[in-house]
Amino acid sequence: MSANTYETLNAKVGRRSFMKMAAVATAFGVTSSFASTNVTRKATEEEIKNPFPGSKLVKSICTACSVGCGVIAEVQNGVWVRQEVATDHPVSLGGHCCKGADMIDMVRSEVRLKHPMVKKAGKWQRISWDEAIEGIGSKLENLRQTAGPDSTMFLGSAKFGTEQSYYFRKFAAMFGTNNIDHQARI
Repeated sequence: MSANTYETLNAKVGRRSFMKMAAVATAFGVTSSFASTNVTRKATEEEIKNPFPGSKLVKSICTACSVGCGVIAEVQNGVWVRQEVATDHPVSLGGHCCKGADMIDMVRSEVRLKHPMVKKAGKWQRISWDEAIEGIGSKLENLRQTAGPDSTMFLGSAKFGTEQSYYFRKFAAMFGTNNIDHQARI
Protein backbone atom coordinates (compact mmCIF):
# COMPACT_ATOMS: atom_id res chain seq x y z
CA MET A 1 0.00 0.00 0.00
CA SER A 2 1.44 3.38 -0.94
CA ALA A 3 1.85 6.25 1.54
CA ASN A 4 -0.81 8.33 -0.24
CA THR A 5 -3.36 5.52 0.01
CA TYR A 6 -2.54 5.09 3.71
CA GLU A 7 -3.04 8.81 4.37
CA THR A 8 -6.37 8.77 2.50
CA LEU A 9 -7.63 5.87 4.61
CA ASN A 10 -6.57 7.58 7.86
CA ALA A 11 -8.44 10.84 7.33
CA LYS A 12 -8.61 13.20 10.29
CA VAL A 13 -11.70 13.05 12.45
CA GLY A 14 -13.10 16.52 13.02
CA ARG A 15 -14.66 17.75 16.23
CA ARG A 16 -18.21 17.44 14.90
CA SER A 17 -17.66 13.87 13.68
CA PHE A 18 -16.06 12.95 16.99
CA MET A 19 -19.06 14.35 18.91
CA LYS A 20 -21.48 12.41 16.70
CA MET A 21 -19.57 9.16 17.22
CA ALA A 22 -19.39 9.82 20.99
CA ALA A 23 -23.17 10.40 21.10
CA VAL A 24 -23.86 7.17 19.22
CA ALA A 25 -21.52 5.22 21.49
CA THR A 26 -23.20 6.69 24.58
CA ALA A 27 -26.68 5.84 23.29
CA PHE A 28 -25.55 2.31 22.49
CA GLY A 29 -24.07 1.91 25.96
CA VAL A 30 -27.22 3.16 27.70
CA THR A 31 -29.58 0.97 25.68
CA SER A 32 -27.31 -2.03 26.18
CA SER A 33 -27.52 -1.54 29.93
CA PHE A 34 -31.34 -1.61 29.72
CA ALA A 35 -31.24 -4.85 27.80
CA SER A 36 -29.12 -6.51 30.46
CA THR A 37 -31.54 -5.65 33.32
CA ASN A 38 -34.97 -7.09 34.06
CA VAL A 39 -36.81 -4.27 32.28
CA THR A 40 -38.40 -6.79 29.92
CA ARG A 41 -39.61 -10.28 30.59
CA LYS A 42 -39.74 -13.39 28.45
CA ALA A 43 -43.05 -14.18 26.79
CA THR A 44 -44.99 -17.02 28.38
CA GLU A 45 -45.59 -20.21 26.42
CA GLU A 46 -49.26 -19.24 26.01
CA GLU A 47 -48.33 -15.78 24.65
CA ILE A 48 -45.97 -17.36 22.15
CA LYS A 49 -48.53 -19.96 21.13
CA ASN A 50 -51.48 -17.55 20.88
CA PRO A 51 -50.62 -13.83 21.02
CA PHE A 52 -54.16 -12.81 20.01
CA PRO A 53 -56.59 -14.92 22.09
CA GLY A 54 -60.08 -15.12 20.63
CA SER A 55 -58.93 -14.40 17.09
CA LYS A 56 -59.99 -16.39 14.06
CA LEU A 57 -58.10 -17.31 10.90
CA VAL A 58 -59.65 -16.25 7.62
CA LYS A 59 -58.37 -17.52 4.28
CA SER A 60 -58.21 -14.67 1.80
CA ILE A 61 -56.41 -13.44 -1.29
CA CYS A 62 -53.79 -10.71 -1.47
CA THR A 63 -55.04 -7.60 -3.25
CA ALA A 64 -51.68 -6.15 -4.36
CA CYS A 65 -51.98 -7.50 -7.93
CA SER A 66 -53.99 -9.92 -10.05
CA VAL A 67 -51.85 -12.98 -9.28
CA GLY A 68 -54.09 -13.81 -6.32
CA CYS A 69 -51.64 -15.22 -3.77
CA GLY A 70 -53.11 -16.82 -0.68
CA VAL A 71 -53.18 -15.00 2.65
CA ILE A 72 -54.34 -16.25 6.00
CA ALA A 73 -55.58 -13.21 7.90
CA GLU A 74 -55.84 -13.38 11.68
CA VAL A 75 -58.87 -11.33 12.72
CA GLN A 76 -59.67 -10.30 16.29
CA ASN A 77 -62.91 -8.41 17.03
CA GLY A 78 -63.27 -7.56 13.33
CA VAL A 79 -59.74 -6.14 13.08
CA TRP A 80 -57.00 -7.67 10.92
CA VAL A 81 -54.16 -8.10 13.45
CA ARG A 82 -51.70 -10.44 11.75
CA GLN A 83 -51.18 -12.38 8.54
CA GLU A 84 -49.45 -15.51 7.35
CA VAL A 85 -48.92 -16.98 3.92
CA ALA A 86 -51.25 -19.76 2.84
CA THR A 87 -48.88 -22.68 2.39
CA ASP A 88 -51.59 -24.79 0.74
CA HIS A 89 -52.59 -22.13 -1.81
CA PRO A 90 -52.31 -23.40 -5.42
CA VAL A 91 -51.02 -20.10 -6.84
CA SER A 92 -48.50 -18.81 -4.31
CA LEU A 93 -47.48 -22.16 -2.80
CA GLY A 94 -46.68 -20.48 0.52
CA GLY A 95 -44.82 -17.49 -0.89
CA HIS A 96 -45.36 -13.75 -0.98
CA CYS A 97 -43.77 -10.86 -2.76
CA CYS A 98 -42.66 -7.84 -0.73
CA LYS A 99 -45.95 -6.04 -1.46
CA GLY A 100 -48.02 -9.00 -0.28
CA ALA A 101 -45.96 -9.41 2.86
CA ASP A 102 -46.65 -5.75 3.68
CA MET A 103 -50.37 -5.87 2.85
CA ILE A 104 -51.49 -5.69 6.49
CA ASP A 105 -49.60 -2.44 7.00
CA MET A 106 -51.25 -0.94 3.93
CA VAL A 107 -54.71 -1.96 5.16
CA ARG A 108 -54.11 -0.63 8.69
CA SER A 109 -52.43 2.61 7.56
CA GLU A 110 -53.73 5.84 9.08
CA VAL A 111 -53.41 7.59 5.71
CA ARG A 112 -55.44 5.00 3.79
CA LEU A 113 -58.33 6.59 1.91
CA LYS A 114 -61.56 4.84 2.97
CA HIS A 115 -64.24 7.14 1.54
CA PRO A 116 -64.62 9.43 -1.47
CA MET A 117 -63.25 12.87 -0.65
CA VAL A 118 -63.38 16.23 -2.42
CA LYS A 119 -61.51 19.42 -1.66
CA LYS A 120 -63.90 22.34 -1.09
CA ALA A 121 -62.67 25.75 0.01
CA GLY A 122 -59.22 24.32 0.69
CA LYS A 123 -60.43 21.53 3.02
CA TRP A 124 -61.04 17.86 2.33
CA GLN A 125 -64.65 16.77 2.83
CA ARG A 126 -66.22 13.35 2.68
CA ILE A 127 -68.84 12.87 -0.05
CA SER A 128 -71.13 10.00 -1.02
CA TRP A 129 -70.25 7.46 -3.68
CA ASP A 130 -73.08 8.81 -5.85
CA GLU A 131 -71.62 12.33 -5.64
CA ALA A 132 -68.15 11.01 -6.51
CA ILE A 133 -69.34 9.05 -9.55
CA GLU A 134 -71.54 11.93 -10.75
CA GLY A 135 -68.66 14.42 -10.32
CA ILE A 136 -66.15 12.27 -12.18
CA GLY A 137 -68.66 11.53 -14.96
CA SER A 138 -69.52 15.18 -15.49
CA LYS A 139 -65.83 16.20 -15.55
CA LEU A 140 -65.05 13.46 -18.09
CA GLU A 141 -67.98 14.52 -20.28
CA ASN A 142 -66.96 18.17 -20.05
CA LEU A 143 -63.37 17.29 -21.01
CA ARG A 144 -64.57 15.20 -23.96
CA GLN A 145 -66.81 18.04 -25.18
CA THR A 146 -64.21 20.81 -24.80
CA ALA A 147 -60.91 19.09 -25.64
CA GLY A 148 -61.96 15.92 -27.45
CA PRO A 149 -61.83 12.26 -26.40
CA ASP A 150 -58.10 11.90 -27.15
CA SER A 151 -57.34 14.43 -24.41
CA THR A 152 -57.81 11.56 -21.94
CA MET A 153 -55.94 8.37 -21.23
CA PHE A 154 -57.31 5.37 -19.43
CA LEU A 155 -54.94 3.42 -17.23
CA GLY A 156 -55.66 -0.24 -16.45
CA SER A 157 -54.91 -2.07 -13.24
CA ALA A 158 -52.87 -5.11 -12.31
CA LYS A 159 -55.99 -6.32 -10.48
CA PHE A 160 -58.03 -6.58 -13.69
CA GLY A 161 -59.03 -10.03 -14.77
CA THR A 162 -59.64 -10.90 -18.43
CA GLU A 163 -63.29 -9.85 -18.38
CA GLN A 164 -62.56 -6.58 -16.56
CA SER A 165 -59.83 -5.76 -19.08
CA TYR A 166 -62.28 -6.40 -21.91
CA TYR A 167 -64.87 -4.02 -20.42
CA PHE A 168 -62.21 -1.44 -19.62
CA ARG A 169 -61.06 -1.44 -23.24
CA LYS A 170 -64.64 -1.24 -24.49
CA PHE A 171 -65.33 1.72 -22.16
CA ALA A 172 -62.32 3.62 -23.56
CA ALA A 173 -63.42 2.86 -27.14
CA MET A 174 -66.99 4.02 -26.43
CA PHE A 175 -65.57 7.18 -24.86
CA GLY A 176 -63.88 7.73 -28.22
CA THR A 177 -60.19 7.10 -27.59
CA ASN A 178 -57.57 4.43 -28.10
CA ASN A 179 -55.41 5.95 -25.34
CA ILE A 180 -55.16 3.06 -22.93
CA ASP A 181 -52.24 1.51 -21.12
CA HIS A 182 -51.43 -0.57 -18.07
CA GLN A 183 -50.25 0.81 -14.73
CA ALA A 184 -47.27 -1.56 -14.66
CA ARG A 185 -45.66 0.39 -17.50
CA ILE A 186 -45.51 3.64 -15.51
